Amino acid sequence: MKRNATIAILISTMLLAACHKREKVEEAPAAAATPAAAPAAPAPAPVAATPPAEQTAEQRDLARKQGLLDYGIMEDKYINDPRAQWAADAKASSVFGDENGKTPSEVNLAKNVVGPSDSREWTNNNIDKGFDWIETTYAKPVNATEVRVIINGGAGVQAINKVELQDVDGKWNTVWTGISDVKADARGNRTWFVRTFEKTAYKAKAVKVTYANNLDHDYKKIDAIQLVGD
Repeated sequence: MKRNATIAILISTMLLAACHKREKVEEAPAAAATPAAAPAAPAPAPVAATPPAEQTAEQRDLARKQGLLDYGIMEDKYINDPRAQWAADAKASSVFGDENGKTPSEVNLAKNVVGPSDSREWTNNNIDKGFDWIETTYAKPVNATEVRVIINGGAGVQAINKVELQDVDGKWNTVWTGISDVKADARGNRTWFVRTFEKTAYKAKAVKVTYANNLDHDYKKIDAIQLVGD
């Protein structure tokens, strides 16, 4: 009897412990549920570039006329510039047709550059070798700010590689040298090669324009040269 009582007490104790454990499990708060990640938004489809609309014949004609007008305004400003003067005399390193003691034609002489633009021109004698230059002098020495070279049709404009000014004491001063970025101007019959610089402290009386002939395999031609200054 005593043994049975002991067994009964052990069973009761085990049952009581099991009940307490179950209660603790039930009382524990449920773990917070981890929210599911939202699905990634699909990448937007690439937008095809809209090709530029082709201009109508009327629009092309209007653009052409606007280009001609812009050119005319530019050229008129240069030609009638009160600060600009035209050459009074000119000489050059070569003239087309002067080799082997021949007398070059009047239509190619350096003197054709004297005075305002009139379509008469100097033409050099070299297509692709060496350097050629033309030198122009002016009636009034000025503190210069700009040189403008007028070239009919733009022939050889990209071969110009140096512009120099001569002061009243005879010294030459380089105001620009490099590779020409000027291309033949398709808007008009003349191309203006313009170089602007800080006003010179000295009075300039002459301009020298030099060509690197190999930069443009063609004869070089100049109609007129303006010196601008005060």
